Amino acid sequence: MAAYDLEEQEQIAEFKAWWAQYGSLVVTMLLALALGFAGWQGWNWYRNARVAEASALYSDLQQAAAAGNAQQIREIVGKLTDKHGDTVHAQLGTLLSAGVQFQNKDLDRARSQLEWAADKGKDVVLRDLARLRLAAVLMQQGAADEALARLQPVPEGALRARFEDLRGDVLASQGKTAEARTAWQAAAGALGSAASESSLRLTIRAKLESLEG
Repeated sequence: MAAYDLEEQEQIAEFKAWWAQYGSLVVTMLLALALGFAGWQGWNWYRNARVAEASALYSDLQQAAAAGNAQQIREIVGKLTDKHGDTVHAQLGTLLSAGVQFQNKDLDRARSQLEWAADKGKDVVLRDLARLRLAAVLMQQGAADEALARLQPVPEGALRARFEDLRGDVLASQGKTAEARTAWQAAAGALGSAASESSLRLTIRAKLESLEG
């Protein structure tokens, strides 16, 4: 029994010595882990709260767009880009608002909102979509060179055919027939077999045939 007590005392002494040397480090590490976990939880809460707020604003924007309330649309888009510019909702909001402005023939406002979505948006696909729509607005405004600049580089994937088609339109408006034909041929080649693209296929074919006539 005495031997057991002696062994236990030695272990306690060893632990005390170890704690004296490393105890403060252990406490610091545990505190850092606790603070890190609390910070991670806090960040998740903050991020989720911001996403929820951005989602609510986008929902309000959809209602304002359906009602045709231009002033409310501008106010909501301003809040989305100022407070939630790093969210997809902000990009979707500017695209939606720009569509309303374009329908109202307010090309300058549509252009500024599409420029924001194309230059500052976080989602690459939505940036490409904004570039495509911005190029269409610039073409409407007679800024052909700027439109062509916005259409470069041409993205791969679903938007490629539409980029090439619009590029052909802009080139044709400049009288560059050969380059327009090349762009439309590239657009036709980029089209898939989906039924949704059949209309664009017919349009491109008509454009190519008009050059031959």
